[in-house]
Amino acid sequence: MILVKDLLAQKPIEASAPCRVDSGGTWDIKALSLPFEAIQPTTVNIALTLRTSAGLHPYKEGKVKINSIGFAQPEIFSIDRLPFDSPFGLFFAAISFFGFHGLEVKIDSQSPVRSALGGSSTALVALIKALSKVSVALGSKGYPKREILHLGYHLEDGISGGNCGIQDQAAAVYGGVHQWEWRYGNRTAPFEKASLLNGEGRKELSKRLLVAYSGKSHTSSKTNNQWVKDFLSGKTRPGWIKANEIVRQFGKAIRALDWNRAASLLREEMSIRREITPEALTLTTKKLIAEAEDSGCGARFAGAGAGGSLWAVGKIERIDQLKARWETTLAQVKDAKILDCKIDPAGVR
Repeated sequence: MILVKDLLAQKPIEASAPCRVDSGGTWDIKALSLPFEAIQPTTVNIALTLRTSAGLHPYKEGKVKINSIGFAQPEIFSIDRLPFDSPFGLFFAAISFFGFHGLEVKIDSQSPVRSALGGSSTALVALIKALSKVSVALGSKGYPKREILHLGYHLEDGISGGNCGIQDQAAAVYGGVHQWEWRYGNRTAPFEKASLLNGEGRKELSKRLLVAYSGKSHTSSKTNNQWVKDFLSGKTRPGWIKANEIVRQFGKAIRALDWNRAASLLREEMSIRREITPEALTLTTKKLIAEAEDSGCGARFAGAGAGGSLWAVGKIERIDQLKARWETTLAQVKDAKILDCKIDPAGVR
């Protein structure tokens, strides 16, 4: 165990990472993608300038304290009794991996709590980066991006009991707009990452992207578990396979800056999702997605849905019209709002 109180007293350490919206999510879970590597399971991620930060500050020797915006109470435990099943258990597990004590972790996010934008995974990536900075300051090894992704995914998958995807951590680590191919059967290269847009392309997509919070928080584990169960039984598998090809074409449309085609493909994915993941839609998100489609845009719930956030893409004039419609609808729902964001190119830092 390594005491870091004195080091952090000299200068607190902070790292941050971006949240994301996605198309094709759930194919990044091994239970789906590993048996079907022949069809090249894919996900498209768009990192947002809604960043989550993890700040490390000095605290009592032998203790670890964690607090986060959106949680009423901090958690404080001795280093030899860190709980991995508490609300902050995932973060305690990361600290245990590094073996540090005498620190307080302050987590802050620019996105709403439990908004389906990958918040907990993003916070974990930011925390691992901050802990890596401490490791370097102590003269030990730092963790490059690929190792942060590897560690973040396996920590979360292990602590959650399995069926955890990797796309949230991937977007947080690398930022930008990427198409991912999931290859868990390849032990040296479990994924292939393809950047879809350069700087100018990201600016153009940012003008045609709209993200909103539905006002209802979500918990992804229950929804994801049902989707995996239905896939494993074969009940929804044909729909998932069809959606995978649509997401592949969606990535190509984004790369080509073909916004009409991208919107059309997002509508196609959403049509399939209505059939195979109906529990992902609430009355509010169902209405907002219908308004997007009526406006000539494509829209989709973020992550596992069931509340949380949603996003839309389309031509600039159509997105501008949709923004006005969404603002009217969201004004009637407590805490719901348009999220002011663009594409974040940076990833964890």
